[in-house]
Amino acid sequence: MPTVTIDGIQTEYRLVGEGPPLLMFSPGGFNAVADNWSDLGVYRRIRLLDELPRRHTCILFDRRESGRSGGRVERLTWAHYVEQGRGLLDHLDIERAHLMGGCVGCSVVASFAVAYPARVASMVLYSPAGGARYRMTSRARFERHLAFVEEEGLGGVVELARSSEDGFSKDPRLGPWVSVIRNDPGFAERYADYDPEAYRILVTGLSRAMFDRDSVPGPEPEDLMLLDVPALVVPGNDGSHATSAAHYLHECLPRAEYWDVPVEEQTATSAPSRIAGFLEAHA
Repeated sequence: MPTVTIDGIQTEYRLVGEGPPLLMFSPGGFNAVADNWSDLGVYRRIRLLDELPRRHTCILFDRRESGRSGGRVERLTWAHYVEQGRGLLDHLDIERAHLMGGCVGCSVVASFAVAYPARVASMVLYSPAGGARYRMTSRARFERHLAFVEEEGLGGVVELARSSEDGFSKDPRLGPWVSVIRNDPGFAERYADYDPEAYRILVTGLSRAMFDRDSVPGPEPEDLMLLDVPALVVPGNDGSHATSAAHYLHECLPRAEYWDVPVEEQTATSAPSRIAGFLEAHA
């Protein structure tokens, strides 16, 4: 896969298909890798990449701190993920694209549209992450990570990462930089030497700011309400993808269409054609 350096961080990406560009922000929480569009949960079943590349150039990439992309210890915000996507479009010399997000990728897509509305032809928000349980689970994951750092130190995180193949979602002790620790020995060395108190403050702020509401994390509702970008919202229905999260986006986005179909009826036949039709209508 080709790579590009954006803001000093390596991004691994690939292009699939031909047609108008579709920048796809992967599902998967803090393991948002390109392969999740084919291998993870509902996305494995609906097989979007069998259909969408027939009509679009799908831009797939590992989000920073995920997969083979790099990372940096800093207080991550949704804006950091937006800038990775913007930098990738700049690298590909694409001024305007459709955007699609799955799971927490919806928060990035909505944040991107608020920051750069002129660069967004339309957005597909598939099974947006959100809801009260999602906020509680996300905060608890960071608390468990910081408790482990308190007990074992950052060197202990590095040792655990090297002895395991789990990700942050499955084993919160590992923290959100686990893939970079595994892939980059230099980063792992710097991570282990990071000041523990500064790290605790940084991670506490990251968790509080990113998961600050019981709806959908990301842009403020007032910004969404002023957004003149067509959107298709597709609901999820579990503890991390509350149906209320999809309803919230539909309520806030003036040009949103809501595909009112239960998750079990979102299939490889129905979902790709619904998305493709929406994208074509807003070409």
